[in-house]
Amino acid sequence: MNNDLNQDSDRARKRVRDLVRDRDLVVGLDAGGTRTRAVLASAVDGRVLGQGVAGPGNALTVPVPLLTDHLAEAVAGAVPEADRARVVAVAGGFAGAAETAPDEPGRLNALAALTAALRRLGIAADSVGVSSDIEAAFASAPGAPADGLALVAGTGVVAMRIRDRRCAVTVGGDGWLLGDDGGGFWIGRSAVRAALRMADGRGGPTTLADAVGRALGVPSGALPYAEERLYVEERPHAEDLPYGGPAGLGGLDGEGGLGGAGGRDGVGSPSGAGGRDGVDGRDGLGSRDGVESPRSGGDGPNPAVGPVSADASASASVSASGASGPARGRLPAEPEWSPDRRAAYRMHLLPAVMAEPPIHLARLAPLVAEAARHEDAVARAILDEAADHLLEPVRALAPRQGERIVATGGLLGPEGPLTALLSERLKAFGLTLDWVADGCRGAVALARLGHGGPPPSSRTT
Repeated sequence: MNNDLNQDSDRARKRVRDLVRDRDLVVGLDAGGTRTRAVLASAVDGRVLGQGVAGPGNALTVPVPLLTDHLAEAVAGAVPEADRARVVAVAGGFAGAAETAPDEPGRLNALAALTAALRRLGIAADSVGVSSDIEAAFASAPGAPADGLALVAGTGVVAMRIRDRRCAVTVGGDGWLLGDDGGGFWIGRSAVRAALRMADGRGGPTTLADAVGRALGVPSGALPYAEERLYVEERPHAEDLPYGGPAGLGGLDGEGGLGGAGGRDGVGSPSGAGGRDGVDGRDGLGSRDGVESPRSGGDGPNPAVGPVSADASASASVSASGASGPARGRLPAEPEWSPDRRAAYRMHLLPAVMAEPPIHLARLAPLVAEAARHEDAVARAILDEAADHLLEPVRALAPRQGERIVATGGLLGPEGPLTALLSERLKAFGLTLDWVADGCRGAVALARLGHGGPPPSSRTT
Protein backbone atom coordinates (compact mmCIF):
# COMPACT_ATOMS: atom_id res chain seq x y z
CA MET A 1 0.00 0.00 0.00
CA ASN A 2 2.84 2.34 0.85
CA ASN A 3 4.28 1.65 -2.59
CA ASP A 4 0.98 2.60 -4.21
CA LEU A 5 0.89 5.85 -2.22
CA ASN A 6 4.46 6.65 -3.20
CA GLN A 7 3.70 6.00 -6.87
CA ASP A 8 0.61 8.21 -6.71
CA SER A 9 2.68 10.96 -5.09
CA ASP A 10 5.36 10.67 -7.79
CA ARG A 11 2.75 10.87 -10.53
CA ALA A 12 1.20 13.94 -8.93
CA ARG A 13 4.58 15.69 -8.69
CA LYS A 14 5.28 14.83 -12.33
CA ARG A 15 1.94 16.29 -13.40
CA VAL A 16 2.78 19.51 -11.53
CA ARG A 17 6.22 19.67 -13.16
CA ASP A 18 4.67 19.10 -16.59
CA LEU A 19 2.10 21.82 -16.01
CA VAL A 20 4.82 24.26 -14.99
CA ARG A 21 7.01 23.21 -17.88
CA ASP A 22 4.16 23.66 -20.36
CA ARG A 23 3.95 27.28 -19.25
CA ASP A 24 7.62 27.98 -20.06
CA LEU A 25 8.23 30.26 -23.03
CA VAL A 26 11.28 31.12 -25.14
CA VAL A 27 12.10 34.02 -27.45
CA GLY A 28 14.10 33.82 -30.66
CA LEU A 29 15.41 36.93 -32.45
CA ASP A 30 16.60 37.44 -36.01
CA ALA A 31 18.39 40.80 -36.02
CA GLY A 32 19.43 41.83 -39.52
CA GLY A 33 20.61 44.85 -41.39
CA THR A 34 17.15 46.20 -42.18
CA ARG A 35 14.90 44.86 -39.44
CA THR A 36 14.72 42.90 -36.19
CA ARG A 37 12.15 40.16 -35.78
CA ALA A 38 11.24 38.47 -32.47
CA VAL A 39 9.26 35.27 -32.08
CA LEU A 40 7.64 33.97 -28.88
CA ALA A 41 7.35 30.19 -28.74
CA SER A 42 6.58 27.32 -26.41
CA ALA A 43 9.68 25.92 -24.72
CA VAL A 44 8.16 22.42 -25.02
CA ASP A 45 7.44 22.10 -28.74
CA GLY A 46 8.48 25.37 -30.36
CA ARG A 47 4.95 26.42 -31.32
CA VAL A 48 4.95 30.09 -32.34
CA LEU A 49 2.74 32.16 -30.04
CA GLY A 50 3.62 35.73 -30.96
CA GLN A 51 5.77 37.92 -33.20
CA GLY A 52 7.19 41.43 -33.14
CA VAL A 53 9.16 43.55 -35.61
CA ALA A 54 11.37 46.60 -35.18
CA GLY A 55 14.23 48.45 -36.85
CA PRO A 56 17.74 47.31 -37.86
CA GLY A 57 19.67 44.98 -35.59
CA ASN A 58 23.21 44.87 -36.96
CA ALA A 59 25.43 44.65 -33.91
CA LEU A 60 28.31 46.49 -35.56
CA THR A 61 26.57 49.29 -37.43
CA VAL A 62 23.67 50.16 -35.10
CA PRO A 63 24.74 52.03 -31.92
CA VAL A 64 24.08 50.01 -28.77
CA PRO A 65 21.44 52.42 -27.34
CA LEU A 66 19.47 52.32 -30.59
CA LEU A 67 19.99 48.58 -30.92
CA THR A 68 18.60 48.19 -27.39
CA ASP A 69 15.51 50.20 -28.39
CA HIS A 70 14.93 48.05 -31.47
CA LEU A 71 15.33 44.81 -29.54
CA ALA A 72 12.99 45.98 -26.78
CA GLU A 73 10.38 47.03 -29.35
CA ALA A 74 10.52 43.71 -31.19
CA VAL A 75 10.38 41.60 -28.02
CA ALA A 76 7.58 43.74 -26.55
CA GLY A 77 5.56 43.16 -29.72
CA ALA A 78 6.05 39.40 -29.47
CA VAL A 79 5.59 38.89 -25.71
CA PRO A 80 2.46 40.21 -23.97
CA GLU A 81 3.27 41.89 -20.67
CA ALA A 82 1.33 39.25 -18.74
CA ASP A 83 3.54 36.48 -20.15
CA ARG A 84 6.97 38.04 -19.67
CA ALA A 85 7.60 36.31 -16.34
CA ARG A 86 7.20 32.95 -18.13
CA VAL A 87 10.12 33.52 -20.54
CA VAL A 88 12.91 31.17 -19.50
CA ALA A 89 15.34 31.51 -22.42
CA VAL A 90 16.20 34.02 -25.16
CA ALA A 91 18.50 33.53 -28.14
CA GLY A 92 19.34 36.02 -30.87
CA GLY A 93 21.03 35.70 -34.25
CA PHE A 94 22.66 39.03 -35.03
CA ALA A 95 24.15 40.46 -38.17
CA GLY A 96 27.64 41.57 -37.24
CA ALA A 97 27.99 39.19 -34.30
CA ALA A 98 30.28 36.18 -34.03
CA GLU A 99 32.34 34.24 -31.52
CA THR A 100 35.67 34.51 -33.28
CA ALA A 101 37.12 35.80 -29.99
CA PRO A 102 35.82 36.40 -26.45
CA ASP A 103 36.03 40.16 -26.96
CA GLU A 104 34.58 40.22 -30.50
CA PRO A 105 32.90 43.68 -30.71
CA GLY A 106 29.71 42.65 -32.49
CA ARG A 107 28.97 39.87 -30.03
CA LEU A 108 29.66 42.11 -27.03
CA ASN A 109 27.40 44.83 -28.45
CA ALA A 110 24.62 42.34 -29.14
CA LEU A 111 24.80 40.81 -25.67
CA ALA A 112 24.87 44.20 -23.96
CA ALA A 113 21.90 45.50 -25.96
CA LEU A 114 19.87 42.31 -25.54
CA THR A 115 20.51 42.17 -21.80
CA ALA A 116 19.46 45.81 -21.41
CA ALA A 117 16.33 45.32 -23.55
CA LEU A 118 15.20 42.31 -21.50
CA ARG A 119 15.84 44.16 -18.25
CA ARG A 120 13.74 47.08 -19.52
CA LEU A 121 10.84 44.70 -20.22
CA GLY A 122 11.14 42.85 -16.92
CA ILE A 123 12.16 39.57 -18.55
CA ALA A 124 14.52 37.61 -16.28
CA ALA A 125 15.37 34.67 -18.52
CA ASP A 126 17.63 31.94 -17.12
CA SER A 127 19.48 31.66 -20.44
CA VAL A 128 20.40 34.48 -22.84
CA GLY A 129 22.45 33.58 -25.91
CA VAL A 130 23.92 35.45 -28.88
CA SER A 131 25.04 34.00 -32.19
CA SER A 132 25.60 35.26 -35.72
CA ASP A 133 22.62 35.53 -38.01
CA ILE A 134 24.09 32.82 -40.22
CA GLU A 135 24.41 30.40 -37.33
CA ALA A 136 20.76 31.04 -36.45
CA ALA A 137 19.75 30.58 -40.09
CA PHE A 138 21.60 27.25 -40.23
CA ALA A 139 19.75 26.09 -37.12
CA SER A 140 16.46 27.00 -38.86
CA ALA A 141 16.76 23.99 -41.16
CA PRO A 142 14.54 21.00 -40.31
CA GLY A 143 15.82 19.27 -37.20
CA ALA A 144 17.96 22.24 -36.14
CA PRO A 145 21.22 20.66 -37.38
CA ALA A 146 24.43 21.15 -35.43
CA ASP A 147 26.93 20.53 -38.24
CA GLY A 148 27.12 21.18 -41.97
CA LEU A 149 27.57 23.98 -44.49
CA ALA A 150 25.77 27.31 -44.79
CA LEU A 151 25.60 29.30 -48.03
CA VAL A 152 24.27 32.84 -48.29
CA ALA A 153 23.56 34.20 -51.76
CA GLY A 154 21.97 37.61 -51.56
CA THR A 155 23.51 40.90 -52.55
CA GLY A 156 26.79 39.20 -51.72
CA VAL A 157 28.00 35.66 -51.19
CA VAL A 158 29.52 33.84 -48.23
CA ALA A 159 29.82 30.20 -47.20
CA MET A 160 30.51 28.71 -43.77
CA ARG A 161 31.28 25.41 -42.18
CA ILE A 162 29.23 25.05 -39.01
CA ARG A 163 30.41 22.79 -36.20
CA ASP A 164 28.43 22.33 -33.01
CA ARG A 165 26.17 25.20 -34.16
CA ARG A 166 29.10 27.65 -34.38
CA CYS A 167 30.98 28.97 -37.38
CA ALA A 168 34.28 27.12 -37.76
CA VAL A 169 35.40 28.28 -41.22
CA THR A 170 34.28 31.17 -43.45
CA VAL A 171 34.86 31.47 -47.20
CA GLY A 172 34.03 34.64 -49.12
CA GLY A 173 31.85 37.47 -47.93
CA ASP A 174 34.55 40.02 -48.80
CA GLY A 175 32.16 42.69 -50.07
CA TRP A 176 31.42 44.01 -53.54
CA LEU A 177 34.81 45.61 -54.11
CA LEU A 178 36.93 42.52 -53.44
CA GLY A 179 34.61 39.56 -53.81
CA ASP A 180 31.00 38.38 -53.59
CA ASP A 181 31.19 36.96 -57.12
CA GLY A 182 27.89 35.51 -58.22
CA GLY A 183 25.82 37.60 -55.80
CA GLY A 184 23.19 40.22 -56.53
CA PHE A 185 25.66 43.07 -56.94
CA TRP A 186 27.81 41.01 -59.29
CA ILE A 187 24.76 40.08 -61.39
CA GLY A 188 23.52 43.67 -61.52
CA ARG A 189 26.94 44.96 -62.52
CA SER A 190 27.16 42.28 -65.21
CA ALA A 191 23.85 43.52 -66.62
CA VAL A 192 25.18 47.06 -66.94
CA ARG A 193 28.41 45.82 -68.49
CA ALA A 194 26.46 43.77 -71.04
CA ALA A 195 24.39 46.84 -71.89
CA LEU A 196 27.47 49.02 -72.39
CA ARG A 197 29.17 46.36 -74.49
CA MET A 198 26.16 46.16 -76.76
CA ALA A 199 26.12 49.94 -77.06
CA ASP A 200 29.73 50.24 -78.19
CA GLY A 201 29.72 47.14 -80.37
CA ARG A 202 31.85 44.83 -78.22
CA GLY A 203 28.92 42.63 -77.24
CA GLY A 204 25.95 41.02 -78.90
CA PRO A 205 22.32 42.13 -78.72
CA THR A 206 20.51 41.71 -75.42
CA THR A 207 17.24 43.00 -74.04
CA LEU A 208 19.20 43.89 -70.91
CA ALA A 209 20.35 47.08 -72.65
CA ASP A 210 16.74 48.18 -72.90
CA ALA A 211 15.79 46.98 -69.40
CA VAL A 212 18.81 48.53 -67.68
CA GLY A 213 18.39 51.80 -69.57
CA ARG A 214 14.77 52.13 -68.55
CA ALA A 215 15.51 51.23 -64.91
CA LEU A 216 18.19 53.95 -64.78
CA GLY A 217 16.18 56.65 -66.53
CA VAL A 218 17.78 56.69 -69.99
CA PRO A 219 15.47 58.61 -72.39
CA SER A 220 13.38 56.25 -74.51
CA GLY A 221 14.72 57.77 -77.73
CA ALA A 222 18.22 56.52 -76.89
CA LEU A 223 17.17 52.95 -76.10
CA PRO A 224 18.08 50.20 -78.57
CA TYR A 225 14.51 49.06 -79.17
CA ALA A 226 12.79 52.44 -79.02
CA GLU A 227 11.69 52.43 -82.69
CA GLU A 228 10.95 48.73 -83.02
CA ARG A 229 9.03 48.26 -79.74
CA LEU A 230 5.59 46.74 -80.08
CA TYR A 231 3.24 48.05 -77.46
CA VAL A 232 1.53 45.55 -75.22
CA GLU A 233 -2.02 45.77 -73.93
CA GLU A 234 -1.09 45.42 -70.28
CA ARG A 235 1.94 46.38 -68.26
CA PRO A 236 2.65 44.17 -65.26
CA HIS A 237 2.70 45.47 -61.73
CA ALA A 238 6.06 45.08 -60.02
CA GLU A 239 4.57 42.92 -57.29
CA ASP A 240 3.34 40.42 -59.90
CA LEU A 241 6.83 39.77 -61.24
CA PRO A 242 9.07 36.94 -60.07
CA TYR A 243 11.18 37.91 -57.04
CA GLY A 244 9.02 40.95 -56.36
CA GLY A 245 10.08 42.98 -59.39
CA PRO A 246 13.30 44.58 -60.47
CA ALA A 247 13.86 46.61 -57.37
CA GLY A 248 14.35 43.61 -55.15
CA LEU A 249 14.27 39.85 -55.26
CA GLY A 250 11.16 39.45 -53.25
CA GLY A 251 11.61 40.81 -49.88
CA LEU A 252 12.78 38.69 -47.05
CA ASP A 253 14.42 41.49 -45.27
CA GLY A 254 16.38 39.26 -47.05
CA GLU A 255 15.17 39.75 -45.27
CA GLY A 256 16.32 39.34 -47.71
CA GLY A 257 17.37 37.98 -46.42
CA LEU A 258 19.26 36.19 -44.08
CA GLY A 259 21.72 38.59 -43.36
CA GLY A 260 24.75 37.13 -44.48
CA ALA A 261 27.05 34.81 -43.08
CA GLY A 262 29.88 35.49 -40.95
CA GLY A 263 28.92 38.77 -39.59
CA ARG A 264 29.13 41.01 -42.54
CA ASP A 265 26.11 43.06 -43.02
CA GLY A 266 24.34 45.19 -45.29
CA VAL A 267 24.16 45.45 -48.79
CA GLY A 268 27.46 44.29 -49.84
CA SER A 269 28.25 41.37 -47.81
CA PRO A 270 26.36 39.11 -45.53
CA SER A 271 25.74 39.99 -42.01
CA GLY A 272 27.28 37.67 -39.67
CA ALA A 273 30.57 37.04 -38.17
CA GLY A 274 33.53 39.01 -39.12
CA GLY A 275 31.97 42.37 -38.98
CA ARG A 276 32.42 43.47 -42.53
CA ASP A 277 29.74 45.56 -44.06
CA GLY A 278 28.36 44.54 -47.36
CA VAL A 279 25.95 41.86 -48.33
CA ASP A 280 23.26 41.11 -46.31
CA GLY A 281 22.54 37.61 -47.00
CA ARG A 282 20.17 37.22 -44.18
CA ASP A 283 19.82 40.55 -45.23
CA GLY A 284 20.44 40.62 -48.74
CA LEU A 285 19.25 39.31 -51.84
CA GLY A 286 17.99 38.17 -48.93
CA SER A 287 18.43 39.84 -45.84
CA ARG A 288 19.49 38.91 -45.94
CA ASP A 289 19.67 42.89 -46.95
CA GLY A 290 19.86 44.43 -50.29
CA VAL A 291 18.01 42.48 -52.86
CA GLU A 292 15.56 40.48 -50.96
CA SER A 293 14.29 36.97 -51.14
CA PRO A 294 11.39 35.70 -53.17
CA ARG A 295 7.83 36.16 -52.07
CA SER A 296 8.73 36.68 -48.46
CA GLY A 297 6.67 39.74 -47.80
CA GLY A 298 9.41 41.97 -46.41
CA ASP A 299 8.82 45.45 -45.13
CA GLY A 300 7.97 47.22 -48.34
CA PRO A 301 10.48 48.85 -50.65
CA ASN A 302 14.05 48.13 -49.68
CA PRO A 303 15.95 51.34 -48.98
CA ALA A 304 19.19 49.69 -50.00
CA VAL A 305 18.23 49.37 -53.61
CA GLY A 306 17.55 52.93 -54.52
CA PRO A 307 14.48 54.79 -55.74
CA VAL A 308 12.79 52.61 -58.34
CA SER A 309 9.09 53.30 -58.72
CA ALA A 310 6.50 50.62 -59.41
CA ASP A 311 5.94 52.04 -62.88
CA ALA A 312 9.65 52.11 -63.62
CA SER A 313 10.01 48.57 -62.33
CA ALA A 314 7.16 47.34 -64.46
CA SER A 315 8.50 49.12 -67.51
CA ALA A 316 11.95 47.69 -66.96
CA SER A 317 10.54 44.19 -66.68
CA VAL A 318 8.62 44.57 -69.90
CA SER A 319 11.90 45.57 -71.47
CA ALA A 320 13.73 42.60 -70.01
CA SER A 321 11.20 40.04 -71.02
CA GLY A 322 10.03 41.53 -74.26
CA ALA A 323 6.56 40.40 -73.32
CA SER A 324 3.90 40.87 -70.74
CA GLY A 325 0.44 39.78 -69.77
CA PRO A 326 -1.95 38.16 -72.23
CA ALA A 327 -0.59 40.19 -75.13
CA ARG A 328 3.11 39.60 -75.80
CA GLY A 329 5.23 42.01 -77.77
CA ARG A 330 8.46 40.61 -79.21
CA LEU A 331 11.62 42.68 -79.63
CA PRO A 332 13.82 42.15 -82.71
CA ALA A 333 17.10 40.36 -82.07
CA GLU A 334 19.07 42.96 -84.06
CA PRO A 335 17.77 46.48 -83.33
CA GLU A 336 18.38 49.38 -85.64
CA TRP A 337 20.47 51.31 -83.14
CA SER A 338 22.20 54.23 -84.79
CA PRO A 339 25.63 55.47 -83.69
CA ASP A 340 24.09 58.70 -82.38
CA ARG A 341 21.55 56.84 -80.25
CA ARG A 342 24.26 54.49 -78.97
CA ALA A 343 26.37 57.48 -77.94
CA ALA A 344 23.37 59.11 -76.25
CA TYR A 345 22.63 55.87 -74.42
CA ARG A 346 26.14 55.72 -72.95
CA MET A 347 26.10 59.42 -72.18
CA HIS A 348 23.00 59.00 -69.99
CA LEU A 349 23.69 55.55 -68.55
CA LEU A 350 27.19 56.10 -67.18
CA PRO A 351 26.35 59.19 -65.07
CA ALA A 352 23.21 57.45 -63.76
CA VAL A 353 25.32 54.52 -62.54
CA MET A 354 28.03 56.74 -61.04
CA ALA A 355 25.49 58.92 -59.21
CA GLU A 356 24.57 56.17 -56.74
CA PRO A 357 26.60 53.94 -54.42
CA PRO A 358 27.97 51.01 -56.43
CA ILE A 359 26.16 48.46 -54.30
CA HIS A 360 22.85 49.78 -55.62
CA LEU A 361 23.55 47.90 -58.84
CA ALA A 362 22.18 44.86 -56.98
CA ARG A 363 18.69 46.22 -57.69
CA LEU A 364 19.21 45.27 -61.34
CA ALA A 365 19.73 41.57 -60.63
CA PRO A 366 16.04 40.69 -61.06
CA LEU A 367 16.16 42.18 -64.57
CA VAL A 368 18.70 39.52 -65.50
CA ALA A 369 16.53 36.78 -64.03
CA GLU A 370 13.51 38.03 -65.95
CA ALA A 371 15.42 38.33 -69.23
CA ALA A 372 16.87 34.84 -68.80
CA ARG A 373 13.38 33.50 -68.19
CA HIS A 374 12.52 34.79 -71.67
CA GLU A 375 15.60 33.11 -73.16
CA ASP A 376 17.88 36.13 -73.55
CA ALA A 377 21.21 34.43 -74.28
CA VAL A 378 23.35 37.09 -72.60
CA ALA A 379 21.25 37.03 -69.43
CA ARG A 380 21.35 33.25 -69.30
CA ALA A 381 25.12 33.30 -69.65
CA ILE A 382 25.35 35.74 -66.72
CA LEU A 383 23.30 33.44 -64.48
CA ASP A 384 25.31 30.39 -65.56
CA GLU A 385 28.53 32.15 -64.60
CA ALA A 386 26.98 33.31 -61.31
CA ALA A 387 26.11 29.71 -60.43
CA ASP A 388 29.69 28.67 -61.18
CA HIS A 389 30.90 31.37 -58.79
CA LEU A 390 28.55 30.16 -56.03
CA LEU A 391 29.99 26.69 -56.34
CA GLU A 392 33.52 27.94 -55.59
CA PRO A 393 33.08 28.76 -51.86
CA VAL A 394 31.23 25.48 -51.35
CA ARG A 395 34.09 23.52 -52.93
CA ALA A 396 36.60 25.46 -50.83
CA LEU A 397 34.95 24.03 -47.71
CA ALA A 398 35.71 20.48 -48.94
CA PRO A 399 32.18 19.14 -48.55
CA ARG A 400 31.63 15.47 -47.87
CA GLN A 401 29.19 13.56 -50.04
CA GLY A 402 25.70 13.88 -48.64
CA GLU A 403 26.68 16.68 -46.26
CA ARG A 404 23.94 19.15 -45.54
CA ILE A 405 24.00 22.60 -47.15
CA VAL A 406 21.59 25.16 -45.70
CA ALA A 407 21.05 28.08 -48.08
CA THR A 408 19.47 31.47 -47.55
CA GLY A 409 19.11 34.64 -49.57
CA GLY A 410 16.88 35.54 -52.50
CA LEU A 411 19.07 34.08 -55.22
CA LEU A 412 18.60 30.56 -53.84
CA GLY A 413 14.99 30.70 -52.66
CA PRO A 414 12.13 28.55 -53.94
CA GLU A 415 11.83 30.82 -56.98
CA GLY A 416 15.42 32.07 -56.96
CA PRO A 417 17.13 32.45 -60.34
CA LEU A 418 20.17 30.40 -59.29
CA THR A 419 18.47 27.61 -57.34
CA ALA A 420 18.13 25.11 -60.19
CA LEU A 421 21.47 26.04 -61.74
CA LEU A 422 23.43 25.56 -58.51
CA SER A 423 21.48 22.43 -57.51
CA GLU A 424 22.45 20.80 -60.79
CA ARG A 425 26.13 21.58 -60.17
CA LEU A 426 25.96 20.25 -56.61
CA LYS A 427 24.67 16.89 -57.79
CA ALA A 428 28.19 16.02 -58.93
CA PHE A 429 29.26 16.24 -55.28
CA GLY A 430 26.28 14.35 -53.92
CA LEU A 431 24.98 17.54 -52.29
CA THR A 432 21.54 19.14 -52.04
CA LEU A 433 20.26 22.47 -50.76
CA ASP A 434 17.92 23.14 -47.83
CA TRP A 435 16.58 26.69 -48.12
CA VAL A 436 15.49 28.75 -45.10
CA ALA A 437 13.88 32.17 -45.11
CA ASP A 438 15.53 33.63 -42.02
CA GLY A 439 16.96 32.78 -38.61
CA CYS A 440 13.89 33.09 -36.37
CA ARG A 441 13.09 29.41 -36.27
CA GLY A 442 16.75 28.64 -35.62
CA ALA A 443 16.93 31.21 -32.83
CA VAL A 444 13.90 29.59 -31.19
CA ALA A 445 15.60 26.21 -31.49
CA LEU A 446 18.79 27.59 -29.92
CA ALA A 447 16.78 29.15 -27.09
CA ARG A 448 15.08 25.83 -26.38
CA LEU A 449 18.44 24.07 -26.36
CA GLY A 450 19.80 26.75 -24.03
CA HIS A 451 16.94 26.00 -21.66
CA GLY A 452 17.82 22.33 -21.71
CA GLY A 453 14.65 21.38 -23.54
CA PRO A 454 14.20 18.46 -25.91
CA PRO A 455 16.03 18.54 -29.26
CA PRO A 456 13.99 20.70 -31.66
CA SER A 457 11.96 18.70 -34.14
CA SER A 458 11.45 19.46 -37.80
CA ARG A 459 7.93 20.60 -36.92
CA THR A 460 9.16 23.75 -35.18
CA THR A 461 7.88 26.83 -37.01
